[in-house]
Amino acid sequence: MASQAQLRDCQAWKDEGLPLSSTSNEACKLFDASLTQYVTWTNDKTLGGLEGCFAKIKAADPTFVMGHVIANGLTLIGTGTSVLLDQALRLSMETMTELSRKQPLTEREKLHVEAVEMFAKGCLPKACTLWEQILQDYPTDMLALKFSHDTYFYLGYQPQMRDSVARIFPHWTPSVPLSSYVKGIYSFGLMETNLYDQAEQLAKEALSVNPTDAWSVHTLAHIYEMKAAIKDGVAFMQTSESDWKDRDMLACHNYWHWALYLIEKGEYEAALTIYDEHIEPSLLLTGSMLDMVDSCSMLYRLQMEGVHVGDRWQSVLRVTKPHCRDHILLFNDAHFLMSFLGAKDCGSVQELLTTLQEAGRAPGEKHQHQLAQEVGLPLCQALVEVDSGNHDRAVDLLLPIRYKIVEIGGSNAQRDVFNQVLLHAALKCQQKPYRNLARSLLMERDALKPGSPLTERLIRKASALHLME
Repeated sequence: MASQAQLRDCQAWKDEGLPLSSTSNEACKLFDASLTQYVTWTNDKTLGGLEGCFAKIKAADPTFVMGHVIANGLTLIGTGTSVLLDQALRLSMETMTELSRKQPLTEREKLHVEAVEMFAKGCLPKACTLWEQILQDYPTDMLALKFSHDTYFYLGYQPQMRDSVARIFPHWTPSVPLSSYVKGIYSFGLMETNLYDQAEQLAKEALSVNPTDAWSVHTLAHIYEMKAAIKDGVAFMQTSESDWKDRDMLACHNYWHWALYLIEKGEYEAALTIYDEHIEPSLLLTGSMLDMVDSCSMLYRLQMEGVHVGDRWQSVLRVTKPHCRDHILLFNDAHFLMSFLGAKDCGSVQELLTTLQEAGRAPGEKHQHQLAQEVGLPLCQALVEVDSGNHDRAVDLLLPIRYKIVEIGGSNAQRDVFNQVLLHAALKCQQKPYRNLARSLLMERDALKPGSPLTERLIRKASALHLME
């Protein structure tokens, strides 16, 4: 985190060609502090974290529109609430809009306001179009870059996530504040589009400048996962742990990646130890959406491996249950459902499915609701069928959408849980063609990710079932 003296005041932002419509140097510096925390995935405790910064910005200049933009935008990007669910957020959005109409703003600031408004309405692709408009003229606008990057991630727009950064990357010379972090952001898009060598080089360059760049650590964790370089992945997480463990917004997710390596190796107790020591405590402390989906995904993966997870689902349920009617992201919905099924909360299962059906019937402009009928509901119903032992029906539901699941967002590594659901279901099917399908899917998986111990275990299982027929 930059010291208070290094944070950009009104003149510094103007000198960089990114003027802010405020006469308060304190507000402009706190805007910089908020942006820096967002980029570095860290709450600076000396400033009261992001929430403390937002409060101080409003105190320093209540009419500072970009202060409202970053506060509202980050609340929305967190996907833990929406203007429909949260009256305080709705009022804050109305204040932002009203202030933007009452004062002369730059065109860039007006586009920022409009983009956050589009996101709030659920028009995620339109929000990205507006952020791209900003980046075309202001390629070093980090807020537009980060907001668009995260939203492309939620949309499953992988090439766009990569190319958005490629277009502005040459402008981020070392003298531009936070420039090394752009390498990590670009690296992630390259990794998600399977350009692993380029991604690895950029992430390592970023870490050579700043070893505490938790997002670049995270990208390398993905690369090792995708290449089934499990030994390298574990060694990397062990040696770098002291650099990223205090990056409180992303540390839990990096521990989750570490645990995935252990699940791959079949070291289930070690994976559960990471869950108990790092992932569950973070979930219960923050209630953040990322911690929720990580917890659900990890316990569900372990269950598929035949591991008894005890009463851990009950703790997760306490955090996920209040969100069963949110329907902000289909990716989140599917993970909440895992926890409801794991905790045997039939009421929440039914409530999620019923309200998701309602959202899908009248989606309006909401992009995620538009996907509900075609992708979200079949995916969720398949999880219910698996839980009920109806594996053939689960495959019926999953097979037609397996190449569409990318549209619910998340990373390749995160969505792999759904590939595993299809595989496990196919292995348990009554119909012989579906059991044959399981073997075909395993050959495909082995070709994409050679040397995966998890794939090898499933191949042995498929072969044993074949011999029993």
